[in-house]
This record gives sequence, structure tokens and C-alpha cells, in this order.
Amino acid sequence: MLVGPASVDRYLDDAGELVESLPGGGALNMAYHWARSGVEALLVTRVGAADVELFRVFLDHHGIPYVPELLGAPGPSASIDIRMRADRQPHMDHFVEGVWSGFHLQPAERAAVVAAQRVHTVLVEPVIAELHRLGDAGSLADVAVSADFLSFVHYDLHRFAATMRHVDLGFVGWPGERDDPTVDGIRDIVWDLGRMAVVTMGSRGVLVVDGRDGGRVQRWEPVHAVDVVGTTVGCGDAFIAAFLGRWWAGDGLDAALDAGREAGAAATAWVRPLPDGAYD
Repeated sequence: MLVGPASVDRYLDDAGELVESLPGGGALNMAYHWARSGVEALLVTRVGAADVELFRVFLDHHGIPYVPELLGAPGPSASIDIRMRADRQPHMDHFVEGVWSGFHLQPAERAAVVAAQRVHTVLVEPVIAELHRLGDAGSLADVAVSADFLSFVHYDLHRFAATMRHVDLGFVGWPGERDDPTVDGIRDIVWDLGRMAVVTMGSRGVLVVDGRDGGRVQRWEPVHAVDVVGTTVGCGDAFIAAFLGRWWAGDGLDAALDAGREAGAAATAWVRPLPDGAYD
């Protein structure tokens, strides 16, 4: 299962006029990559009732499983305004939480999460609350939970430790320096809890921290930097989707890292979070 936000990407021209609205959001990007690679995962998300058709067409076209009667909710969708700059990099602002401000799992979704073999979560605030609620109740004991901590914007080390208690494999898109004390703190928490974390640092490399089975392994993996023809938006989603696909298949860490790096590099060729064909 995949639990996380979908949002409307509102592309504006230089005058601020709306050019097009496209389905977006980290969870949606992940679901697309998995569907393309043959990983079937039930997407649990919410959009505003007025935008259900926009997302339904996208999900149905790409064969992404979801629960139709739970996709829409009263109120506006989460959304963000995007302007493409002269250097082809996007400027994003005016984020609206919309229906995500009040998101919570419905009973059927909660039961499905508890019964799932694997659940990946994109950790925005409502998902964090649901993860803690289920974890604190002991309902995730038989579920392999992975989590995208995004760029750590919702976290400090104390909160990270509280969430990692319920997570087997965490991903952090670290925006700072490799030698930042927070990175050391992430490593120590993961080791102490006996978990695993993958800290991606863009073209600089990937740090894998593994505390499973009582170990205290730290592994730095370089990344071959590529020329960015499009943008780096969506690279993290592509990396995680590819990594988890191979990891869940039992192919091992090396194969998962290779798949993640290849997918992340490929995503630099796209101007938007997904290739143009995804939106056709």
C-alpha cells in the first residue's frame, strides 16, 4: 500500500495566469513509477471533490489501484502554483493544504493497512499522525513499513526517533551538508532502534545507515552526476520507487541502490515531476 498526498500542480505563465492543471504529489509520482515497473500498490490519498475526474483519468489510464468512493472529499484539493523560470527550473509557491489538512484513514483503509505486507508512507502531517496512531496501538507489528521523510522539513531529531520506532526503512532527502550534525543524529537513532535509513543527497551521493540485527553499518555510495536537461523535481520519488521495487523483490541492497540511482538520474530529463507522456 501507498499512503500519501496527491495535489493539483497549477502551472502559471509569467503574468500569473493559469496555463494548465495537472495531477501531482509525491504519492502520485510513486504510484506512477510502480505501475510502470509492474509493482502493484493500492494508493490511499484524497483530492477535492471537484478534481476527482482529473485524478481518476490519470489513475485509470496508468492502471493504478485506488478506492474510487474514498478518493474525493469535500473541499478543495491540495495544490501548488508552479512557474517555469528562464533556466527551466520551477519556482513553486502558494501551497494550499486543502482536504489534506483534515485527512485521516477511513475504517476500511485502516484495516487494509494493518493487513498489508508492505506499506510505504509519505510523511506529511496527517500521515505522520495516522502512522503514530497505528504504531502506538501495536497494529503495525506484522507490516513492513517504509517512509519518505521528505527533506526533513517536518522533523527534528526527537520527532524522527519517535516516528522511526514504527518504520523499518526510512528515506530522507537531505538538503544540507553531509557533515551536518543532524545527519550524525539520524545515523545514531537508526542504529539504536535497529532500523535502516537511506539518506539521499542529490548528485553528491547516498548514505545508507543500517542498524538491523544489532549491526552499526554506515555506507557511503557515490552518484554519477548527469547533465540536468529538465529539472531535478521528481528525482527523489523516482529513486525511492525504484529502490523499493528491487528491495521488496529481495534483490539486495546493491541492486536497489543501482536501480534508485538510475531512476533518479533519468528523472533529470523531465521538466515536470513525471515524463510528458504520463500526462497525455
